Amino acid sequence: MENTSPTIIKRRLQRLQVHLEQENPVILDIVKSFKSLDTVAYRLGGLSRNDSFATRVPWWPLVSILGTFSSGKSTFINHYLGQRLQLTGNQAVDDKFTVVCFSSDGVARTLPGLALDADPRFPFYQISADIEEVSAGEGRRVDAYLQLKTCPSELLRGKIIIDSPGFDADAQRTSTLRITDQIIDLSDLVLVMFDARHPEPGAMQDSLEHLVTNTINRPDSNKFLYILNQIDATAREDNPEEVFAAWQRALAQVGLTAGRFYRIYSPDAAIPIEDENRRVRFEEKRDTDLAEIHHRMAQVEVERAYRIIGVLEKTAKRIRDDFIPKIMAAKKVWKRYTLWTEAIVFAILFLGLFGFSFLAGYWEGFRFLPPPWFEWLTATWSRTGVTALVVLFVIGYLHFIVRRITARFVITGLRRKTDSEDMRNAVILGFRKNTRPWSSLFSKKPSGWTRWAEKRINNVLQDCDNYVEQLNSLYADPSGNKSKRRISRKFTKSPISSAPVPPDIPEISGVRKEEERDTFKEDAQGSQQEKRENF
Repeated sequence: MENTSPTIIKRRLQRLQVHLEQENPVILDIVKSFKSLDTVAYRLGGLSRNDSFATRVPWWPLVSILGTFSSGKSTFINHYLGQRLQLTGNQAVDDKFTVVCFSSDGVARTLPGLALDADPRFPFYQISADIEEVSAGEGRRVDAYLQLKTCPSELLRGKIIIDSPGFDADAQRTSTLRITDQIIDLSDLVLVMFDARHPEPGAMQDSLEHLVTNTINRPDSNKFLYILNQIDATAREDNPEEVFAAWQRALAQVGLTAGRFYRIYSPDAAIPIEDENRRVRFEEKRDTDLAEIHHRMAQVEVERAYRIIGVLEKTAKRIRDDFIPKIMAAKKVWKRYTLWTEAIVFAILFLGLFGFSFLAGYWEGFRFLPPPWFEWLTATWSRTGVTALVVLFVIGYLHFIVRRITARFVITGLRRKTDSEDMRNAVILGFRKNTRPWSSLFSKKPSGWTRWAEKRINNVLQDCDNYVEQLNSLYADPSGNKSKRRISRKFTKSPISSAPVPPDIPEISGVRKEEERDTFKEDAQGSQQEKRENF
């Protein structure tokens, strides 16, 4: 992370907590758990003091739309929002990643990429560093890769949509793939769009093959929706099933044989279908699939909280189950390299001294004849002590030189590992902390990995289970107790008015009202009472 300090990170986390307290209090405590992991990682050396795990998570619900330039991504977004926000066309009209969010002042605006690169609440925070890593000098041109657009559509309230440039329209492919991989990791829902006019295997670009292939074995593969857009292009020949089958064969060739597949087209840019029966058939299928897609997009506000808890749990487990074993393995290799190198170095020194003493005539057979200067050094206890200290200093100096050299060899090997970039950098930082002069070569545990640190990791994992249980109580009601209470309140007279109290109306929103908070407390108490009764 660049241009930051621990003080700046602290202020950003404080602003994030204020934002979440207003927007979604149910996940406010998760920030504290991230800060707890930060403390452990700081002590282990795997996280820089000017960084935080909380800044690596987008805290708003995130929907990303990926595909080729001709797949109708922008048209889909315009139809969904009910506004012509994105430019559309058969050729590449926008070569930037566009982040679309809600605007409360009723005006649509376009802001530069710096607005995203410098704000930890948005995706692409500090993305300029990643761009610079893969393309030297490009990190300063973040505005050429990103832009932020605001829109007053209520459908955007509480969520963010990302529109990607067409992969095959972007000459800067390496940087585009780096940004795309980050989008996929951060998104709650990924819409992968294809052009129904070109569904055959030969039309799939290398970037899309990279995208589809990398999504097959992901643990969160259910967040990917594969959409064959502009299916109305098949209305004239009336062969949508054949085109759909050809598209699925193309996906199967890169390994995708299971998943949820849709076929849609935008009503605002549809090709006129003269045959009435055919038009009705196409529209019914389109409306069914569009309704399901829009429903999944609405659900991201709920899925966002689970996704953040998943990131928290994954981070804690990676520290305990991945980072710590890698540091221990690196220390073991470093210890072996150091001891073998020192054995060789001191053996060479010993043989050199023996050869020098032999050539100097200090030996009579197997009997060592001390030279005059040696007798002078050992004539008194003070001289002997000083001589011993000098010898120990030379041995220690050589020892630390060898430690430093072998540590560099180990770090070079760590850089060649196939781990993710974040894990690779964390392991290198943590290993460097374990090679400091006062760190013991023979210590098996990594520096900072104490019972306190292990207990804190376990507490965070326990908190993750508690957070999930709280969310389940908020959004689910297996016992039906919440519904019973709402029904009873519906027919309960208000103490102020003789009219019945209206029933609660659940909202699919990231904001939890005071009434929802009270209901949640009642549910938790009722659940505990039910457990005691059952027990």
